[in-house]
Amino acid sequence: MKTTSIGFIGGGRITKIFLQAFQNKALDLDSVLVYEPNTDTASALKKQFPQIDIAETPEEPAGQGIVFLAVHPPMMMETLANIKAAITADSIIVSLAPKISMEKMAAALPSEKLVRMIPNATSFINKGYNPVAFHNSVNEEEIQSLLQLFGILGKTMEVEESMLEGYAVVSAMLPTYFWFQWKKMEEIAMKTGFSETDAKKVIKDTLSRSIKLYYKSDLTPEEVIDLIPVKPIGENEEQIEQILETKLLGLFDKIKP
Repeated sequence: MKTTSIGFIGGGRITKIFLQAFQNKALDLDSVLVYEPNTDTASALKKQFPQIDIAETPEEPAGQGIVFLAVHPPMMMETLANIKAAITADSIIVSLAPKISMEKMAAALPSEKLVRMIPNATSFINKGYNPVAFHNSVNEEEIQSLLQLFGILGKTMEVEESMLEGYAVVSAMLPTYFWFQWKKMEEIAMKTGFSETDAKKVIKDTLSRSIKLYYKSDLTPEEVIDLIPVKPIGENEEQIEQILETKLLGLFDKIKP
């Protein structure tokens, strides 16, 4: 796929994920400009992706054809104010942050060609699960071109903007609720006699099969759970459920527009 020019404002984790996904598929880009105020982060990004150029100001990447806003919500409005002069009516602005709506963004910019995406970390291996919403000023040709670009990251679903924060909690951050547990299970497995290689394989394969059982059998969740009679942490399940509900719904309330 041949596309025009891309700019990233913010050079942190999500920009690294995007660049890795593009590199995995040898995406042919005219230019990639990244503005990152932390010089150590910018240097590390340039070392990992030598094909990119590091910009000295946010206005430089804001002048590219597609501009990704890879900044946290508290910095979004300030960022928009800083790049406003560099944005043209043809600029396509893609926000990767929750909370700040396209309505708010449109009020701060000269372009209404706005897109919001909640990206998933699995895009790093081109297996993302990324919901996206388009402003009605983005025409069909532009939408199809963007969907083709986003498809490099993995699966992309066009959704209502009002659903994006839900996807942030239920999908984008979902792995963080489990990854540390998988890591701990690998450590426990090695303490019971498994090699590190075998521990990783057993846990990975069991998790994969467990997901298929839960979602692809004709059993109810209760029937699936009942298949294993011994539940070593059963007495803690209610506490764990309460932590999940309190923390995640509390977070959802904070990031809603």
